Amino acid sequence: MSDTLGTQHLLGIDDLSAGDIDLILRTADGFKEVLARPMRKVPSLRDITVANIFFENSTRTRLSFELAEKRLSADVVNFSASSSSTKKGETLLDTVNNILAMKVDLVVMRHQDPGAAVFLAKHTKARVINAGDGAHEHPTQALLDAYSIREKFGKVAGVKVAIVGDILHSRVAWSNVRCLQKLGAEVMLCGPVTLIPKHAAELGVRISHDLDAALRWCDVANMLRIQMERQGDGPAYFPSLREYTMLFGLDRKRYESLGKEVVLMHPGPINRGVEISSDMADSGASIILQQVENGVAVRMAVLYLLAAGMDRTGIS
Repeated sequence: MSDTLGTQHLLGIDDLSAGDIDLILRTADGFKEVLARPMRKVPSLRDITVANIFFENSTRTRLSFELAEKRLSADVVNFSASSSSTKKGETLLDTVNNILAMKVDLVVMRHQDPGAAVFLAKHTKARVINAGDGAHEHPTQALLDAYSIREKFGKVAGVKVAIVGDILHSRVAWSNVRCLQKLGAEVMLCGPVTLIPKHAAELGVRISHDLDAALRWCDVANMLRIQMERQGDGPAYFPSLREYTMLFGLDRKRYESLGKEVVLMHPGPINRGVEISSDMADSGASIILQQVENGVAVRMAVLYLLAAGMDRTGIS
């Protein structure tokens, strides 16, 4: 069993083999033990410099990466587009090249345009981690979701996972589908007809437009928020949030009518009272906070494995 990744970057789940994913999850096990110690820091990335470059707003992902980097003893540079020269017309490549001139080894980037991380990886010598590119991919979220399922069930293979909500605009959904399938899980996409792309069935997943049927089928329900910011000013995808909640929102009454336990997940941020009620988000069925905790360990594992064998200029 290999102890090195088969890729120099993490741009999407397609970059990873099932063996790579297993290696990341096993490595995260070790870092989760580190995070449980009184001294929650190791020198694994000492003398490595990581730049967090976020062209889109983020709270959980940015803080999770920054904490992971600091727990590994890396030097951390944080960059926010809202206070940068990109507001003056500077290009993505110029911005990144200026940062890399400061001898950065790893770049964690979130960008509003699909493919931005791929573009960056082709034009820099640093290792690149995609922290979300438009509605395309969010690979570390998928990895931490898979880790959380593995932690709960002791495996991922054979677990039935329903991903519910705004599939059309969700980078989390696409990364999760790819990751879970590589690990042998069964996947269903559930949501309004207008929010599930027509090509989704070609991915080898089940499709449902009935939340109750999806919940009766699954072991895990990953509840996604409605991404109003990505829906533009065109025709509405559903009549109202109230109607969406009636059909696709998970509350205690709907959950208890199942007569079975379903593990509840959410990538955040939660629109409480829309896709999931507060009492269910905070219930014993929910592992949402465990996902947040596991995100640090998984991102530590990704950073550590990508940095392995790297020289101090970021050149392999």
